[in-house]
Amino acid sequence: MTPPAVPRFLDLHILQTLPYSNVNRDDLGSPKSMIFGGTSRTRVSSQAWKRPVRLAVEEAIGEEAVRTRRLPAQVTHELTEKRGWPRELAELAGAQVIRSAESKLSLEKGDKATTSLLFLPDSAVAVLADLAEEHRPALEKALGSKTAAAKALLPKDAVHNVLRSRNGSIALFGRMLAEIPGAGVDGSVQVAHAFTTHSTSVQADFFTAVDDAGEWATDAGSAHMNTGEFSSGVFYRYATLDLVSLLENTQESATARRLAHAFVTAFIHSLPGAKKTSTAPHTPPDLVHLAVRSDRPLSLAAAFEKPVRAQEAGWGTVSRTALTDYAERVGTLLGTTGVLYSGHACVDDEKRDGLGHRVDSYAELADQAVAAACPEGGAPA
Repeated sequence: MTPPAVPRFLDLHILQTLPYSNVNRDDLGSPKSMIFGGTSRTRVSSQAWKRPVRLAVEEAIGEEAVRTRRLPAQVTHELTEKRGWPRELAELAGAQVIRSAESKLSLEKGDKATTSLLFLPDSAVAVLADLAEEHRPALEKALGSKTAAAKALLPKDAVHNVLRSRNGSIALFGRMLAEIPGAGVDGSVQVAHAFTTHSTSVQADFFTAVDDAGEWATDAGSAHMNTGEFSSGVFYRYATLDLVSLLENTQESATARRLAHAFVTAFIHSLPGAKKTSTAPHTPPDLVHLAVRSDRPLSLAAAFEKPVRAQEAGWGTVSRTALTDYAERVGTLLGTTGVLYSGHACVDDEKRDGLGHRVDSYAELADQAVAAACPEGGAPA
């Protein structure tokens, strides 16, 4: 007897129209771009979109994680400002958090920062400060000695346990920390670079700033002049959630389900914040398609290798049609045995069989997809 298929991947496909904006800039301030299908497209990097998603997830689950190189300085601040330690002793304790790890982690900037970027639960600073409190006599004894800068004064295993600690955010997005054995976490989330479904070009905006105290000026004209660069279009966004990896990272099916729902909701509603005060590009997605698969993740990016062409209704309608048609053709080629759930919600009323059954709202769509991905009676195997 063939065993029942189990959910392994939750795929998220989104079409979203962004008006005149620049939510992700390159090193020269221009909208990021890429060549796809022989034409130039506007691009938003996965990193740029992943950060607001992560912050939204952390707000939803009530667990923050901190990505920082300033862990020693944070421990020093915790000890001096909240626990009344002398500055010099607290700085020694902050540096010892890294030195006592006895690993390839190293310090720079006057022992206030690490050379590697750490990703830890926000509770890690307080836990490390507690550890310093427990070993304060050893720190006080070593203070001022020639060996204080090199000798490990805190228990290595206890420090390692803190640096290995994780929460929901780290379980989802992963952590690269090769310097501490067992501290690395393979992320359960994979996010693609978003790109426009059609060709785009950069649009320049010349602007000036008026000096409000102009009556004191000796010359006429603007106080500041510059040119900004912007773009607009319909973006295809894709991410996939590895349900098996998520369960391995959390060890609890209820926690995995809660994180999956938080991620799906955050990915649908998030937006990078660059230039938001001057463009306010706060549009919702036009279409969201979610699929739970037992075989493999499946991006539909190739639907737009041939750029769509604007019609009277713009790029939105033809983009949604192109995605629907391609998904239907791919479904025929691959078959449907690996699809455990397929649904969509959309701004229009068109029939879209290639994207599964229609749901009225994004909230309902997220609920159904996560229920299929992480069923109450079990978890991904």
